[in-house]
Amino acid sequence: MDIFERIAAYRAEHDSLAWSGTFKEYIELLRKDPRPAMTAHARVYEMIRSYGVEEEGGHKTYKFFEQELYGLNRPLEKLVEEYFHSAARRLDVRKRILLLMGPVSGGKSTLVTLLKRGLEQFSKTDAGAVYAIEGCPMQEDPLHLIPHELRPVFEKEFGIRIEGELCPVCRLKLDTEYGGDIEKVRVERVILSESARIGIGTFSPSDPKSQDIADLTGSIDFSTITEYGSESDPRAYRFDGELNKANRGLMEFQEMLKCDEKFLWNLLSLTQEGNFKAGRFALISADEMIIAHTNEAEYRTFISNKKNEALQSRMIVMPIPYNLKVSEEEKIYAKLISQSDMKHIHIAPHALRAAATFSILTRLKESKKQGIDLYKKMRLYDGEELEGFKEADLKELQNEYLDEGMSGVDPRYVINRISSALIKQNLDSINALDILRAIKDGLDQHASITKEERERYLNFISIARKEYDELAKKEVQKAFVYSFEESAKTLFENYLDNIEAFCSWTKIRDPLTDEELDPDERLMRSIEEQIGISENAKKAFREEIMIRISTYSRKNRKFEYHHHDRLREAIEKKLFADLKDIVKITTSTKTPDETQLKRINEVIKRLVDEHGYSTVSANDLLRYVGSLLNR
Repeated sequence: MDIFERIAAYRAEHDSLAWSGTFKEYIELLRKDPRPAMTAHARVYEMIRSYGVEEEGGHKTYKFFEQELYGLNRPLEKLVEEYFHSAARRLDVRKRILLLMGPVSGGKSTLVTLLKRGLEQFSKTDAGAVYAIEGCPMQEDPLHLIPHELRPVFEKEFGIRIEGELCPVCRLKLDTEYGGDIEKVRVERVILSESARIGIGTFSPSDPKSQDIADLTGSIDFSTITEYGSESDPRAYRFDGELNKANRGLMEFQEMLKCDEKFLWNLLSLTQEGNFKAGRFALISADEMIIAHTNEAEYRTFISNKKNEALQSRMIVMPIPYNLKVSEEEKIYAKLISQSDMKHIHIAPHALRAAATFSILTRLKESKKQGIDLYKKMRLYDGEELEGFKEADLKELQNEYLDEGMSGVDPRYVINRISSALIKQNLDSINALDILRAIKDGLDQHASITKEERERYLNFISIARKEYDELAKKEVQKAFVYSFEESAKTLFENYLDNIEAFCSWTKIRDPLTDEELDPDERLMRSIEEQIGISENAKKAFREEIMIRISTYSRKNRKFEYHHHDRLREAIEKKLFADLKDIVKITTSTKTPDETQLKRINEVIKRLVDEHGYSTVSANDLLRYVGSLLNR
């Protein structure tokens, strides 16, 4: 389809959602499906759940957040369970303002934007359909038409609780247009939309001297005063404040703690009682979620002021820290780059990982646990299995500091430096060294960091560089072996056969000659020596491997070489040691002969086809690894 056909199809789909009928017809609709009558908080919660929930290890992952927010599964799980779920069940937390508190560029605004977009889409589905009294500026809940005396009867029959009163406009319409006959009141389906200001509002503070409370609660329409004769006539009032327009949905309060006090006090009645004061009218009911966000410094200043205690008690503060997983941080940078006009520039493998490693190290806190440094902690957080550490150790580390991730380098700074590298190079490709160099240059220009912080950050750049060096060497060495994984597995299986015979005092049967042979001590030691296993310690190491095999077997799992960190390292080092001279000579030769040139071209092709490099970045990698091996 061309663009105009798509536009026509979109419009037709939108038109198909339209529904209009009497209040009596709406009640019959609720009899079949009561979901349209749910509260705003319940609508947000059901919207999040509609995308799916995965549960593993006692923790829930909500798929709704996966496309935009990375590495925040634990804080998001807490947010959904402790606030959205509780509020959806009408517990007292729904009478609180949700305040997201965290460091700059931590994803707070993205989270709110996601909720807004999610609500817009959810309101187009049967599960999230919203119905309102036709023509109401606040998309009034039609059930407010039912008199208080009859609400208990309605709740008993339909299982739906009714809270709130008719707004002044709908009350006047009921009396003047419908003669008090609620059955005939027209009801329509509405689609929530931020741009159309239906059910989604955004309030941003500006100059306190010029900003009016009318931005929140609406204002008198002076052009109609002479026509209607009174400021208390609903027709002479514009119910177009953000609190009016966000009814039935969500209102974002940007930079709430920077706002003038007169705006904040308006929220006290709304959060606790579900209503607010506007003009010369009785209290106006509103069912909406108020969500705000701030950074930690502003929040500390806010709570230190005793005058704010009443408002503070009406808040649920949810910390939104930085992501602490390297693999998830990479996704953040990849997403931001993909949204730019620089996505055509090739970014070599491991380049974004180097930047992410630096970022995460700046956000972690030193553990008091013995034998764990920041680099090991970073790897554990990223889901790696490290020898000597169990899942219980990871949980202990995660619970050691409740404020971990609330400080450190923000993604915005790093993506700025990556952008600088992308622009400065003016090439088709950049690599990890280009990005780390750009980050280092940025520290020299960063006026807000202390001398001590700069030294720490330079050390983290050094750690990221060392990690990249190891990854680069392995990448090239693997590319020299046509099937590295198969070679590693073969060597691993051979080693296991030999240590099994050694530990059980048996012999090995040769698969070709069928003769019985003694365990190959030379082979076993050539692998064990790669990780410093002494002659005296070899027996204990081999027995440890056999115990590990037995443990996996009891769980009906196959023991692979990467399941034991030290054994994996030994296997890889053995293969690399056998390869090192070939790689060293081939990559560092300035005038390669025909055989070497053929091998280099094969390796470059493999790096491009199987490892994700471009021809330029593959050549750069070979030159760099050659220089590393010659040091």
